Amino acid sequence: MRAALAPGVRLLRALPRDSRYRGLTLVLTFLSYTSYHLSRKPISIVKSQLHPNCSALGPNPHNDSNSSTWCSWAPFDGDNYKELFGALDNAFLVAYAIGMFISGIFGERLPLRYYLSGGMVLSGLFTALFGLGYFWDIHVLWYFIVVQVCNGLVQTTGWPAVVACVGNWFGKGKRGLIMGIWNSHTSVGNILGSLIAGAWVSSAWGLSFVVPGIIIATVGIICFFFLVEYPEDVDCSPPLHHVSCADSQGACQSSADHSNSPKEPAEEPEAISFLGALRIPGVVEFSLCLLFAKLVSYTFLYWLPLYIVNVAHFGAKEAGDLSTLFDVGGILGGIFAGLISDYTGGRATTCCVMLVVAAPMLFLYNHVGQNGIGTSIAMLIICGALVNGPYALITTAVSADLGTHESLKGNAKALSTVTAIIDGTGSVGAALGPLLAGLISPTGWNNVFYMLIAADVLACLLLARVVVKEARGWCGYMARQRGY
Repeated sequence: MRAALAPGVRLLRALPRDSRYRGLTLVLTFLSYTSYHLSRKPISIVKSQLHPNCSALGPNPHNDSNSSTWCSWAPFDGDNYKELFGALDNAFLVAYAIGMFISGIFGERLPLRYYLSGGMVLSGLFTALFGLGYFWDIHVLWYFIVVQVCNGLVQTTGWPAVVACVGNWFGKGKRGLIMGIWNSHTSVGNILGSLIAGAWVSSAWGLSFVVPGIIIATVGIICFFFLVEYPEDVDCSPPLHHVSCADSQGACQSSADHSNSPKEPAEEPEAISFLGALRIPGVVEFSLCLLFAKLVSYTFLYWLPLYIVNVAHFGAKEAGDLSTLFDVGGILGGIFAGLISDYTGGRATTCCVMLVVAAPMLFLYNHVGQNGIGTSIAMLIICGALVNGPYALITTAVSADLGTHESLKGNAKALSTVTAIIDGTGSVGAALGPLLAGLISPTGWNNVFYMLIAADVLACLLLARVVVKEARGWCGYMARQRGY
């Protein structure tokens, strides 16, 4: 007797064809960028093992030396180890920031599936090469710097490609909520990266890089075989990107034609230029806002565990585990920002309000956040939501909105370039934040938090013009509703 069809298969068959492919696109792009962040996280976990407190392990078993750095990994065994760690961070971040401005241009001109999967395989290779330095007994700084630079460059293939794919499949209506949930891949990747790297950091830290490298390369191969770039490639309906209303009664026409009538094949639009993308209304404002928002987010990413160790006096592992709560808050903040911005139609206003509230919350976390484990947990989640909510909204829904802006007259080929410009500008802040924190932290952690609060305020101010425009739109809508 043959068994009945599996429940999961029956569910898939019951779903419309468009929904099946949209779901597949969401899952594959989610897994892709989860693996990108998973492969970036090990460096922050392994730092403590490259320069541990050797005196706690007793005397050097190989000789009678009383050196407190006998167990450290050269070249990170000197007094300048913090500067060398900063060099590793900035080698990746600066290369990433520079490469991102170029990446979107290539992404518009190459098949996204090839571009994404190829970048993931190369990212896996360079991530693994850093860890292989442990097994190959490499102790020269230039090796690790070169690997970080190469990895930073190839990782720029990820964000423009995945946002472009999701933007191609999902229209503006529910884009904020869908992308808010989807953007949790950033925090999920950070959390998984911390746990995976932590599993081997004390025994063989090289595996903390090799295993994530294998994971991202494997996911890249899966994307090569299954990712669908455009709905039209599998005879699905294109999404509604924006609506233009022709009269006061609200007769609207979507930018995507959903009719089933046969169409003549249209000439493929040309990819937009870099300057052309900058002329799209809102691109410059949101790009500069993201610079300061990402500065705050990445400072927490690279320095939060050390801050918890120094201020709350937790151990390295406990501090790393506690720091993941910031990413848990980031998941909630991204979903909340997407939901509210969909409901109100005010992407900039949503970001601005969250940034305004984030500033006093950062001040409170620095002053009362370590008064008990319960307070610390609550403040980390709240700060993570408020800091990462605007960051998530700008890099996902806002980028997709601007990349399919009505001024482009249906040319969606700008999506990858716009995404790369916005995230590339933000990546400048991602490089500056940890660097400034390293320079300021010797003067006291209070000064680091003052720097972060100032960055939040600047991010908010840069959106003032767009917020005013949204407010005028709401006022005009209310006036029309009242018949004025």
